[in-house]
Amino acid sequence: MPEGHSVHRLARQFQDVFGGRRLDVSSPQGRFAAGAQLLSGHTMVEANAHGKQLFLRFDHGHFLHVHLGLYGAWSFGGDSSFTGASSIGAPRRIGERETGPSSADDTYTGPPPPVGAVRVRLVSDHGWADLRGATTCAAITPAEAAVVLDRLGPDPLHNRPGDREEFIRRLRRRKTAVALLLMDQSVLAGVGNIYRAEVLFRQAVDPWTPGTSIDAETAGRLWDDTVDTMSDGVRDGRIVTTPPALWTGGAGTAPDADAHFVYKRNGLPCRACGTLVGMTEIGARKLYWCPGCQV
Repeated sequence: MPEGHSVHRLARQFQDVFGGRRLDVSSPQGRFAAGAQLLSGHTMVEANAHGKQLFLRFDHGHFLHVHLGLYGAWSFGGDSSFTGASSIGAPRRIGERETGPSSADDTYTGPPPPVGAVRVRLVSDHGWADLRGATTCAAITPAEAAVVLDRLGPDPLHNRPGDREEFIRRLRRRKTAVALLLMDQSVLAGVGNIYRAEVLFRQAVDPWTPGTSIDAETAGRLWDDTVDTMSDGVRDGRIVTTPPALWTGGAGTAPDADAHFVYKRNGLPCRACGTLVGMTEIGARKLYWCPGCQV
């Protein structure tokens, strides 16, 4: 499942390529036909993300609300103005690399025939975007969007005044293991398995520590580190949590094998202490941690 930094990059991308443009909206698959009819012909005025939720606001006040889930993906194509557009979503790769546009041609005459189960297609005068496999794809009212947002915790990539304190409060009021709380979207919006594992390692926090046993200072450090690492992910388009000193060949671009401290490194020596990195399941998701550093 794409983590929050990818969805924020999606929002920026939609704003860049579709902001202020009238869109034809269709549902080649047919499952979103009613929603497409409600949105088609209107101008997309704003794209926003909160955690893993994407909201495209149209000029009549309605939103296209999308949650990619495990299998959702957007693909883009169009003329030369779409050269910055990249496809985001499943299948994921280590580091969550994105792929370039499937077309970027000055002779663009329109989108190609849809391939596969395209839930929704957005078309402007310069390009198109196709959505497949999403968990949520709905046309919703402002009141319905507010209900979705009210269920979510603070988003580190917004980092608004009071968000840090609200995260600390939500984390410390529950006895659940901190490894589960960091991926609970009602506690912290946008964090997935990679950021969860890496931030807990970087802050030397035992993943099984109950939230009620996390002191406010440690909870604050978890928030601050999540803000920093996810902001790097928005900038770079991939998740890299290790410093250049650990990259093969030194500074430059981190090879995938050097991008993380513990994620998918089970059975390998910890980069800090040499203890073999562990892997288990918690909440039906794989958890990676160092039994030597995180005690």
